[in-house]
Amino acid sequence: MVVEPTLLIATTNVGKLREVRAVLEGAAVRLTSLADHPGIEEAIEDGETFEENARAKALHYAQLTGGWTLADDSGLEVDALDKQPGIHSARYAGAGSDDGANNAKLMAALRGVPEHRRSARFRCSVAFANPDGVVATACGAVEGRIVDEPAGENGFGYDPHFFVPERGMTAAQMPPDLKNRISHRGQALMAIKPAIERVLLAD
Repeated sequence: MVVEPTLLIATTNVGKLREVRAVLEGAAVRLTSLADHPGIEEAIEDGETFEENARAKALHYAQLTGGWTLADDSGLEVDALDKQPGIHSARYAGAGSDDGANNAKLMAALRGVPEHRRSARFRCSVAFANPDGVVATACGAVEGRIVDEPAGENGFGYDPHFFVPERGMTAAQMPPDLKNRISHRGQALMAIKPAIERVLLAD
């Protein structure tokens, strides 16, 4: 009997986990999440870049669990706000803030800013590690602009307010397969997928 190798996806975010599972579908790897490790010590995200935080999280959870781990750090950069919320995207409205509070703060910060000055991008960095260290990283980005009226039910976080002109819709309006192909996280995951398969599926 062949036992599939296990990869821990270092997140409790259901939407993010769903996207990771979709992109890594087809790889003969059993995926688990932090929900499978109740009580595990939370990683400290004190890096100054998405990559620093992704690397720190991946190594932290790999060392605590003793297994292979994939972690990401991602967020929204708004040019009119000096690229904020950036690495603070998940906690933009304060510790423990939810999507609604974060989006409300974003809309308040952009009140009065004309549409042509609302250029923004989602960035994502992913890191793949074992307890000895990080063995691979990758990144992705997608350009868009922030709109006042939220639209779409398929996304999470800032997706309903992130309009992608090339597609004529917000990230939350995109079908999952399209979003997984062009999103910042989808790009990063596709870039790191060969490294994961090469390591975990090696004979």
